[in-house]
Amino acid sequence: MAGSGLTSLGRVKLTDLVPLEGLPSDAYKISVSILSQSLAQFSAVIVQFPESDGSLLRSGLESARLYFHQRESYPPADIIHTAESREWCKTSGYYADPHLWQESYDYRPGLTPSEPNNSIEFPPAGLQDMFASFGKAARHILDAISFHLNLRSSPFAEILDNVPLRNREISSSVLSVCCHARPSFQEPQHHNIATQEDGQIVMYPDQDHHVDKGLLSIVKSDKAGLQVRDFQGRWILVDGDLGPQEAVVYPGLALYQATAGYVSPALHKTEINMEPNMYGRCSLAFKLLPKSMTNLDCSEMRAAGYGIEAQFQLPVPVDDFMQRSHQTDHIFSRPGFQCFNFPPTNDGSGKTIRRRKQNPKSKPLPPSKRLRLEAQRVLKERVQDIADKKGIKLRFCNLKECENHIHALDSPCANIRLEIGWPPGVPFVHPHDLPNKAKLGFLEAYEPGWTEAHQNLDRLVNTRLTLTESITLISSIWGTCDQVVKFLGG
Repeated sequence: MAGSGLTSLGRVKLTDLVPLEGLPSDAYKISVSILSQSLAQFSAVIVQFPESDGSLLRSGLESARLYFHQRESYPPADIIHTAESREWCKTSGYYADPHLWQESYDYRPGLTPSEPNNSIEFPPAGLQDMFASFGKAARHILDAISFHLNLRSSPFAEILDNVPLRNREISSSVLSVCCHARPSFQEPQHHNIATQEDGQIVMYPDQDHHVDKGLLSIVKSDKAGLQVRDFQGRWILVDGDLGPQEAVVYPGLALYQATAGYVSPALHKTEINMEPNMYGRCSLAFKLLPKSMTNLDCSEMRAAGYGIEAQFQLPVPVDDFMQRSHQTDHIFSRPGFQCFNFPPTNDGSGKTIRRRKQNPKSKPLPPSKRLRLEAQRVLKERVQDIADKKGIKLRFCNLKECENHIHALDSPCANIRLEIGWPPGVPFVHPHDLPNKAKLGFLEAYEPGWTEAHQNLDRLVNTRLTLTESITLISSIWGTCDQVVKFLGG
């Protein structure tokens, strides 16, 4: 599955993403691989909760339907809010946005909602249990993403809330119980134009697509309608066939910032089906948000050897980040979502290699180093081409890393082989694994005429191989070179 890319939205079990002490299990590795590839290709993934949490989700949606159904037809003016007027870390209680035909009840532990006229209102049932379940799941998923990025354990703990909250602390994360298009919620003049699709009336509110600002969002709805744009620019319905224990998970802008752009946020929109019903479309949306008094920086990514672009170099205060508007066109404007893939000019440390201009007066590189760099460039470009076509982000290791984990099963090299579908039994050859003569053969095999274009190698290398001799030598080292040539050529 990992080798050919996912044909549909990935599905993983939450129980398989729970980290345990010691070496990661095969189930954990497979689930992390599916999770990361689904996020790369579709910007979302479906997570199956345990059976006990599945019943909690069902009762939560039923409670949401009853809560909004018993509300008045149109809310008072003092509880009408728009997204721009709400303070991001202080929302609690009932809110209504007639412009989007949406109502929500925000549950934020540590903050007691204030009702107008000191009235007493009963919130939807089970909020505390649902918040705990979603919050635990979000942290496991975030740790799984960190594992895929080869970061240390719990690298984002400093920007997350304490578990449990300390005295007088207010949760940054929030659980929103939402309702779209409740029939008894009037003021139809605020609604957008409806369109006809397959004989059914469908409505898209104004501002029909947006990006969440948090780290992760988990959404469970009672009716299909959530669409996410994939890495090819297509809109994908992600909750059309959810099971009773399943929910949709997608990243937000804060995670994009904290990972220096290596995890892109999901561009999503909600389709509202206008078929007759009593309750509208109800959903549970948990948003894992960073603490307001912390900073979003890329220190963890830098420590793991990733290259950091200029726009991510400086720390960003979370409060400023969450309050300001963000231009996302540059994130989604490039075809294929290239932010998921490493540039082909990265070395093992993630730093950009700047090619020096040829200076006839400069001292030539030693033959072994020159051969190694050229062979490394060719191998990376070939493998990178395959990864780009499959929407896979790669991290190449360097010589020192290879020496440290040459016999280990879990390594950047092993992950690359798994993700791009390297043929079983064929060694994944790094240029520094080959003798100098074999490097010449490698370059000549994949770039015919390379030797003639670098005539100064004739006096640097004692022996010059023909193409046939080179292939024969590589085959003796690799064992099945024809498979490698066929694979890289495709």
